[in-house]
Formats: sequence, structure tokens, C-alpha cells
Amino acid sequence: MIEVLYGAGPEKISGMSTEELRSTFLIEKIFPDDAVRLVYTHVDRMILGGCRPVKKSVEFGEGAAIGTPYLLSYREMGIANLGGPGRVDVDGQSFELNNRDVLYVGRSAQKLKLSSRDPENPARFYMNSVPSQVDYPHRLITRAESKLLELGAEKNSNKRTLRMYIHPEVAPSALLLMGITDLAQGSAWNTMPPHLHERRMEAYVYFDLSPEDRVIHLMGRPDETRHLIVADGDAVLSPAWSIHMGAGTGPYAFVWGMTGENQEYTDVDPVPVRTLR
Repeated sequence: MIEVLYGAGPEKISGMSTEELRSTFLIEKIFPDDAVRLVYTHVDRMILGGCRPVKKSVEFGEGAAIGTPYLLSYREMGIANLGGPGRVDVDGQSFELNNRDVLYVGRSAQKLKLSSRDPENPARFYMNSVPSQVDYPHRLITRAESKLLELGAEKNSNKRTLRMYIHPEVAPSALLLMGITDLAQGSAWNTMPPHLHERRMEAYVYFDLSPEDRVIHLMGRPDETRHLIVADGDAVLSPAWSIHMGAGTGPYAFVWGMTGENQEYTDVDPVPVRTLR
């Protein structure tokens, strides 16, 4: 069973209640124990998923819900491990993922199995999948193999490290981009300055928050912003027309995934903070 979100245009959100905004753009608690949760969004047809295998391995891959023989018959997928050591089996081929490793799964994969090495420290698998018409081989990208960018400044409370995993400069894909951003100690703001990328949508999942902390995620048009209060393990959809930035009440990190017309990471339209409303 795959949940479906249809999204909304910028003209709709001015009249949305808090609950309407959350049900349209926020996916709460995406990491169920011993099960896979998949959410299909009509925002560029990305599928977001999560799984925390604790007591058993979890298998998935059937595609009837999207009208194909298998989930990845015509799709590619990135799987990030945000928890303890785990393993992903793809059609019998095994990949060991440590914390902050990412597995690229190419088109035509049929059966996937997720498991944890230690039930006391379970893996936490987060997935992004987008349509693909190109065959690339499965590939494990470790944290050490990712491309590191140092961004922001301590004086602006937005110092952070961004690691590219599924990206033309690291591991090729058809349309999927995926990476992980960590905030430096004492910094709160991510994605500063805010920007738009009309040719790509983006999805975030926030993690490594304490139970009492939250991220205030800003979205909407630059001249009419809205916000979402986001907890650990919650995912946010960011359509191409929306800004995306946020600040946390405590330490946090997030996985970003993108798809759209191109894979040019710098193809963005910056929005000066002073112009936000």
C-alpha cells in the first residue's frame, strides 16, 4: 500500500489552515518499526519512504500500486542509512551501510530487503525514488566517498557541511540528486540564503533531533511565507515554486533529495532575506 499526496499550487496556501498545510506538505513519522512506509507525491512523482527494521528484516519491491511489475521497474532510488549499521539486499546482492552511507539502486531492481546488524541500535533507512529511463548500476556511496562542501558562517548561525552522494560528480543517476547536511555546533539555520529552483522540486527529512526539539521550516512564495513545525523523522515536500529554509531549537541534520529538469546544483534563484514577507 502506497500513500498518495497530490500537492498544491502557491495560490492555494494563503487560505490553508495549519492542518491543511501539514497534510499537504509534511509527512510525519516516516520511519515505522519493522515495516516500510512509502508515500507517492504528485510533486514530480517522487516517492519518499522510511523503515526502521528492529526485530526482523523487511522486504518490499512490488509495483502494483503504481501500475508496474515492480516498484523500481522504471525508477531509481537512493537509500540513506541514518541509524545504526544495516544491510540492504537488492535482488540477492548485499550492501552494508553504516551511518550516513547512501546506496544508489538502479532501474529494474525487483526485490529489496532491509535489515539491521544490531536490534539494540537499529538502522534507519530513508528512501527517495524518481522515474528513470536510464540504467545505472547499483552503487554504495560511503560517507568518505561523498563530496564535502563547507557552507555558511558561524557569525550568521548557519555554518554547515553539505555532502553530495547521488550527484554527477560522485555517483551518476538519471534524475535523482541526494545528499546530507549537518549543522555545525551552535548554528541553527539551514539553506541560507533561501532560494527557488523552478526546474527542480526538493524533499527534506529532518533527523538527529532530540524529542523536545523542533525545526521551524519556512516555505511558500518569498512574498507570502508559511511555516511548518517539524520533529525528528518528519519529511517535508518543497515544490519548485516554494522557498525552503529553516532553523532548529537544537542540533539537527537533514537529507535532501531533488529531481526535475536538470542536475545542476547551482541552478537556483537566490532570494534576499530582506525581501521575505
